[in-house]
Amino acid sequence: MSAETSHPRVAGPAAATTPADPPLRSDARQNRDRIVEAARWLFASRGIDVPLAAVARRADVGVATLYRRFPTRESLVEAVFAEEFATCAAAVDQAAADPDPWRGFRVAVEHVCALQAVDRGFSAAFLAALPETDTVARERDRVLGVIADLVARAQAVGRLRPDVTIDDLALVVMANSGVVAASPEEAQIASRRLVGILLSGFRADGAVRLPPATGRGLAESLRRRESPPPRAPRRPSSR
Repeated sequence: MSAETSHPRVAGPAAATTPADPPLRSDARQNRDRIVEAARWLFASRGIDVPLAAVARRADVGVATLYRRFPTRESLVEAVFAEEFATCAAAVDQAAADPDPWRGFRVAVEHVCALQAVDRGFSAAFLAALPETDTVARERDRVLGVIADLVARAQAVGRLRPDVTIDDLALVVMANSGVVAASPEEAQIASRRLVGILLSGFRADGAVRLPPATGRGLAESLRRRESPPPRAPRRPSSR
């Protein structure tokens, strides 16, 4: 059995569409399903920068078919991570509804990092790769606002150290993205331990003063780190 066929796939719907999408013929729907499922596996195991030709090969469709369904990489990334984004947002909302804001804060951080531990592409997609459509930007800003409110409430009851900002959560994501293990199971174990250590540092009791953060802010630093570097312009041919 090859490494590809033995790798666990990330759970999720194979064909999430927006209400505005026209209905597809059964063969077109099957092609779309295969493309999304192949991209989900490759993004999870190799990251979102995997060549789209590799996605087409795994889906057993032509590259032209892939581009008919998904004209840009961003549109494919958005389709692949539709359920992950919905799951992440729902988990944050549920955590924010907890009457104990410290417990809610802890659960939100644990859930986001657990998603990241099993899917290498998730954090890049959430932080940088998705196109800034109104829907995506609005939902991302809403989730970040919910987390910021949760931070403030946990600080108000004296459970979360007062010098923590939402940029520090970007630092947690950055640290968690460095967890590399021989298998997804080992990565999850390592991630849980790392997050436990980091959360203990967020507690207000016994906290020591932190050094200052970067001037630009870690959230912006992480966004730049996850974004692919711009391509150099092609030089005109001398012929």
